[in-house]
Amino acid sequence: MRERLLAAERVKALEWREGLLHVLDQRLLPARETWLALDSAGAVAEAIRERAVCGASVVGIAAAYGLVLGLRARLAAGGDWQAALEADFQHLRDAQPGSAYLDWALTCLRNRLRRLAPGEDPQAALEAEAGSILASDREANLAIAQFGLELLRRHDEGVHAVLTHGNAGALASGGFGSALGVIRAGALDGLVEQVFVGEGRPWLQGSRLTAWELHGDGVPTTVCVDAAVGHVMKSERIGWLIVGAERIAANGDVAAAIGTYPLTVLAMHHGLRVMVAAPSACIDLGLEHGDDLSLEERAASEVLDPANGIGVLNPVLDVTPADLIDVIVTERGVIERPDAAKLAGLMCRKRLH
Repeated sequence: MRERLLAAERVKALEWREGLLHVLDQRLLPARETWLALDSAGAVAEAIRERAVCGASVVGIAAAYGLVLGLRARLAAGGDWQAALEADFQHLRDAQPGSAYLDWALTCLRNRLRRLAPGEDPQAALEAEAGSILASDREANLAIAQFGLELLRRHDEGVHAVLTHGNAGALASGGFGSALGVIRAGALDGLVEQVFVGEGRPWLQGSRLTAWELHGDGVPTTVCVDAAVGHVMKSERIGWLIVGAERIAANGDVAAAIGTYPLTVLAMHHGLRVMVAAPSACIDLGLEHGDDLSLEERAASEVLDPANGIGVLNPVLDVTPADLIDVIVTERGVIERPDAAKLAGLMCRKRLH
């Protein structure tokens, strides 16, 4: 399966070349494929904040390269570059609050700087570390796809339609994606013949991004407006709800794209299995419960004209309790019916990076 997935690789969210970070501007998809060349930590932070680059893993990878760009500028300016670089760390971290992968990636780079040997080139060291994070995420996606495919095979009851929400595909990662990696593997294996995609308001990640990715892969895809997903579960034969995650708490609660929580409630009622597919870097053992997480809210202008004086609730994520999740799939392995003990045990296993 690995070879078949690699042969089908088509979409890239970002590339590091000629000393610049090039990102595919997700705001313009699917109408136009436009690449942005980012040359500073500030430009990368803005691209994350404005959702030109968006997704659990890809924001962390982008932030890592943003710090590489920041270090280059700090070294050129002279003086105490380590102290000056702290501002770039914070600027990039603040670009997307709540992203566990972003925090993890920046911590990896901070730790690499602390391990510099006498006389070692910090620029080369940091660039290599960012490249390692990108490569390991691609490998993690492939492992997640294989683990997820094994679950689809094990629970195959002849129902080969799945539902997904948000975007957890190639655009959100360094490879094939987490949730969409599983779906892509299932499609190649004949176990996914139809994908229903939630619209994903207000940014429409499902209808703009996920549907675009799947359609390009030749996977039969149907976009359903968010208010219709309960009707779809009731009227269609769907076996799985497969979603990604931004952060997974120590007890197995999952923070994911807004709208995921009510979908899992509906899935339980209609007999769908719920799979959360995410790299283990999204697991935060320091977060005891998902409800302890401070959830980011976006601007009211994304939903309504703020001049009309009507209040707007526009959160980016919601939290799904662990007891609504059948299985969490990571590159380290699979946890069925997640709880604190199982999450802790999983994180003791070897990671890819």
